[in-house]
Amino acid sequence: MLPIQVKEMIEEGLPNAIIEINSEDGSHFEAIVVSEAFADLSMVKQHQKVYALLDEAIKANAIHALSLKTYTPDSWEKAKKSQLA
Repeated sequence: MLPIQVKEMIEEGLPNAIIEINSEDGSHFEAIVVSEAFADLSMVKQHQKVYALLDEAIKANAIHALSLKTYTPDSWEKAKKSQLA
């Protein structure tokens, strides 16, 4: 599976999200997802929301592993600033 396909699946359920997907082998993915939809959700709930969007691909073993980082727009800005410090 191509990273763009994973991105498109997430975009369908989280329009206007900022999504970065990386993969070296097409089955193990790293994702950063930034969405206002994560406001007031715990990190576990944020991850569950993304995993639900990818459920079919995971069950079909098209996605074997996913390293996921989720952020609200505010927490994303803070994370970017802390990485620069």
